[in-house]
Amino acid sequence: MTAMEPLVTIVTPSLNQGRFIRETIDSVLGQTYPAIEYLVVDGGSTDDTLEILRQYGNRVRWVSEPDRGQAGAINKGWRSGRGSIVAYLNSDDTYLPLAVERAVACFARDPSAGAVYGEGYHVDELGRILDRYPTEPFSMDRLEETCFICQPTVFLRRELVERVGYLDESLQYSLDYDLWIRAARVARFAFTPHYLATTRLHAETKTFGQRVAVHAEIMRMVRHHFGYVAPSWAYAYAHAVLGPRDRSTRWRETRFVVSLLAISLYEFLRQNRRIPRVTWKRWAGWLRHGRSRVRGKSA
Repeated sequence: MTAMEPLVTIVTPSLNQGRFIRETIDSVLGQTYPAIEYLVVDGGSTDDTLEILRQYGNRVRWVSEPDRGQAGAINKGWRSGRGSIVAYLNSDDTYLPLAVERAVACFARDPSAGAVYGEGYHVDELGRILDRYPTEPFSMDRLEETCFICQPTVFLRRELVERVGYLDESLQYSLDYDLWIRAARVARFAFTPHYLATTRLHAETKTFGQRVAVHAEIMRMVRHHFGYVAPSWAYAYAHAVLGPRDRSTRWRETRFVVSLLAISLYEFLRQNRRIPRVTWKRWAGWLRHGRSRVRGKSA
């Protein structure tokens, strides 16, 4: 490890993800960057996770004991690590080849950056690419409206995490988004166009299987930080509440659009107490879009 090769601490929080964790671990061990400190923090898995971890011998440092949830596990790993750069990779996600090397190179090119993030893919249970994560170049205004940062692609300077505070252990779903907001208020996020990681979508993930709770927590967190909830989050919450529906007829489609906007409006008012003119215009646009979809389906 040299000044040109800063130590990178990577933590994988784990709980009963035996069917995916080997792929996660292999994606870290297969990185070309030489100065990686890797730790798996397991919350007491009862599946085959521990047997898999034992198979790696001294190549993987790990601990298995009851913890305070995902954020607590990551914080424990980061605090026990020595790297000047920190990251976490969930036990069902993977790094792509050269990910760490490219992230460190981005820091080297941009020494004033406090964090680095890149492009990522959504993949299915079998690791097949579904689509590109909707990543965008950094904008604080956009961060109020959507989380465009793909979590497993993020690497942060330890000094930044220590300055703004570790992950909020009271949060179950939006712990990463909350940290990005806090960090972005005092430091700059550098974006690299390279694809660094994959994030897996499957029924057991917290954000996929509990979408109403996810968006409710996001709105509380966003309001705490900005004093305001963007209409995009109220709209996303309404989508989660309505869930998958049979919208094969014009009536069902119309009812869905009306319900979607009604729930969005109610939740927006509940969070913000008033509706700015620009928000009314945005909802009108959504309504026109929904009506055009209905007409198209009925043609």
